Amino acid sequence: MGLVAGKVAMVTGAAAGIGRSTALLFAAEGAKVVVSDIDDKGGEETAAMIRASGGEAIFVRADVSKAKDIAALAAAATKAYGRLDCACNNAGIEGKITPFHEQPESNFDAIMAVNAKGVFLCLKAEIALMRKNGGGAIVNLSSVAGLIGFPGLSPYVASKHAVIGMTRNAALEHGKDGIRVNAICPGGIETRMLDSLADQASGGKLSTHDMMDPLHPIGRIGKPQEVAELIVWLCSDRAAFVTGAAVPVDGGYTAQ
Repeated sequence: MGLVAGKVAMVTGAAAGIGRSTALLFAAEGAKVVVSDIDDKGGEETAAMIRASGGEAIFVRADVSKAKDIAALAAAATKAYGRLDCACNNAGIEGKITPFHEQPESNFDAIMAVNAKGVFLCLKAEIALMRKNGGGAIVNLSSVAGLIGFPGLSPYVASKHAVIGMTRNAALEHGKDGIRVNAICPGGIETRMLDSLADQASGGKLSTHDMMDPLHPIGRIGKPQEVAELIVWLCSDRAAFVTGAAVPVDGGYTAQ
């Protein structure tokens, strides 16, 4: 029996990276999975990978910044599987590295719409479904940027701090409903987002590993699968007394 056997899980931003690894691990640990993203091709591929491995999955396209898309996503999950037990709100964008005083309002709005408002909308929909079936567990993707600052990334930092605030409030308000809500705070992870940030920061002169590995006390950046392990564990009954937490998974980055 897997960690989440018999449960239904939903993962946003699941077309690649941490989201894809999380969806695959949910399935490997026994859950039926609702895969969501704005990337139709990648999302369908993730769902197909789960089915090819003997699991159950559907893909539902959804832009997390749009309430109507999240309502449709919740409806699709209910129609397909009748309930929702676990959710991972992973969808996010990074924006461009720009000094605070030069940050365009449009960049701030775009990042907050996905990273903060998107988590807000998903939480509302997920909590409503979980209250109907007596509880559940939600993991929101924050970042080490939700714990500390990063020059040039003020909108991203603000959005990830907001995720932790929403996580704590949702946990406080819905603990008695049997719903646990936690956030995780990844450091540098092998993803397209980190490649983009490393390329911007080095002006294309350094590879992601050359630039980011030395910044982590463990001596390397992480793999998406290593983040997925924490997410699925937090959604399992083994984490039954964990809620309202913001857990670093960062190779020691924030211990410095």
